[in-house]
Amino acid sequence: MARSRPRVWLVAGCAALLLWASVAQLVAVGRLLVLFGLAGGAPAPSPPPSSLPPPPPRIYKSNGYLKISCNGGLNQMRSEICDMVAVARLLNLTIVVPELDKRSFWADQSNFGDIFDVRHFITSLRDEVRIVKRLPKKFGPTDSSIILEMPPVSWSDEKYYLHQILPLFSKYRVIHFNKTDARLANNGISTELQLVRCRVNFHALKFTPQIEALGNKLVQKLRAKGSFVALHLRYEMDMLAFSGCNHGLNPEEAEELKRMRYAYPWWREKEIDSKAKRSEGLCPLTPEETSLVLKALGFRKDTLVYIAAGEIYGGEKRLEPLRAAFPKLVRKEMLLDSEALRQFQNHSSQMAALDFIVSTSSDVFLPTYDGNMAKLVEGHRRFLGFRKSVLLDRRKLVELIDLYNSKTISWENFTSSVQEVDRGRVVQPSCRQKLENKPKEEDYFYANPHECLANSSQCSGTKDTITVR
Repeated sequence: MARSRPRVWLVAGCAALLLWASVAQLVAVGRLLVLFGLAGGAPAPSPPPSSLPPPPPRIYKSNGYLKISCNGGLNQMRSEICDMVAVARLLNLTIVVPELDKRSFWADQSNFGDIFDVRHFITSLRDEVRIVKRLPKKFGPTDSSIILEMPPVSWSDEKYYLHQILPLFSKYRVIHFNKTDARLANNGISTELQLVRCRVNFHALKFTPQIEALGNKLVQKLRAKGSFVALHLRYEMDMLAFSGCNHGLNPEEAEELKRMRYAYPWWREKEIDSKAKRSEGLCPLTPEETSLVLKALGFRKDTLVYIAAGEIYGGEKRLEPLRAAFPKLVRKEMLLDSEALRQFQNHSSQMAALDFIVSTSSDVFLPTYDGNMAKLVEGHRRFLGFRKSVLLDRRKLVELIDLYNSKTISWENFTSSVQEVDRGRVVQPSCRQKLENKPKEEDYFYANPHECLANSSQCSGTKDTITVR
């Protein structure tokens, strides 16, 4: 009997270990089902971080450190962070908390921790990738023998990172990606890695408590007035200057924007045919054009419209036609007192975060241009149960607007034509459209991350998993 006791203890220990491993696996699977809404039905928002304990850390041998410098505005940087975390996961790297762009047009000096909850970012992803706040001190900032600075190739797939980037870590301990915009392909990526991108986007990139609180306060103030439309009116100075779109501007304004475009050496396209771009649907709608389209779509005069944008070029005067059509036109500066906004002013990314919260929470989201914010908000609204988003066909709309303004067609004809153009433009469950060798023209992953949505089983053609062991 005494001899059998060690054997009994061994069996009991193995059984306990097996039980613990099974429970841990079930919890991990449950996290993914809850997070991505794949358990059936419409996708649900991710649970509050406090409702689940942090996942157990993933144990792996790190191949080196990945440092990244993001470029662009808030929403472009958001997608870049998701991409680079996925790359770090693929290559078994340790990633440093990202550096945000401080040199772009907006000159926002915000750090990652000024916008996102750093602790939540690190702990919520620790079962995928190891994240550190900074490089170890042993790595000098200019030590070129162990640190390689480079931009990865745009729209690259897993093979590029496995065959071109991973071998570099045999020579360098740290690789610094100094540009990260659109460096991971939309399609042809394993489902495993697409799910990592979604997990970062929908769960790990949580705004700071201060931003969350003020954003939720904005939503509550709007909800108290009834249902509301979030209008992403992308009629801001930077957009007009760099797109070259000057329809509706006077000659002095057009010249001011042209000078601004030439003043930025990193903006390659200088001479732009504004009229041609507009006819192709490549310009944002003006406030006046937007008012006509909203009225034609049936939005009533008493509709509460929240402008989710920065300072509109031309100020309140430029907004007069829109405000005349929709008197209940509001901005965050009208809903919050100046003291509440003080800490966020002069920080465009933090202000954009407030608009992001309102836009994902609104009853209807309508962007006048399909830039980064429009696309990421669309993706979030799909994830949150396909909340109503209206994607305008600007090419057809500006043609109709010109016909109406020239009195070629009546208001009745204009209205019926706009509604016909709009039919089918409300976001529905769908699969991304892929275009071979045209990544800029195909559907953007973050606008429709179908691998992470309830309709994922309808979308075939995903790759098998590729990963580093």
